Amino acid sequence: MKRSRLSFVEIGKNGEPIKAVQHLGETAKEVCQQTAALYRSAGSVAPWLGYLVLENEIVVGTCAFRSPPRNREVEIAYFTFPDFEGQGLATEMARQLIEIAQATVPGIRIFAFTLPEKNASNRILQKLGFGFAGETRDEDDRVVWRWELTPA
Repeated sequence: MKRSRLSFVEIGKNGEPIKAVQHLGETAKEVCQQTAALYRSAGSVAPWLGYLVLENEIVVGTCAFRSPPRNREVEIAYFTFPDFEGQGLATEMARQLIEIAQATVPGIRIFAFTLPEKNASNRILQKLGFGFAGETRDEDDRVVWRWELTPA
């Protein structure tokens, strides 16, 4: 496993990071509260959680498994805060989520959704080996693209 420059801090069920994080901005606080709400609806079982992502002790983004796996598949999501975009951080977040999922459940299918347009997130997923699986609708009935990583 490649050594990462990023560290993950688990977001607890109460919506707080499980360890002290310096300079937790408003966006990160909001993400933590949304993650707690997600846990209430989808469940929270380690390692299928939401994480704050730090580089040199600075919160640069967030990533998560949207829920524990169902039918041997799991959804990943990642977000780099605007001040830190364009540095490869989202790619590294997604890569680490993939490594966690594959180490925990060998043969798991990993998927992600993106906006239905060419964008940075599509390129990240393609770089990591995901293939376009088609257009679908999300829980809010919006059109999205589904991407899947075939089990190794």
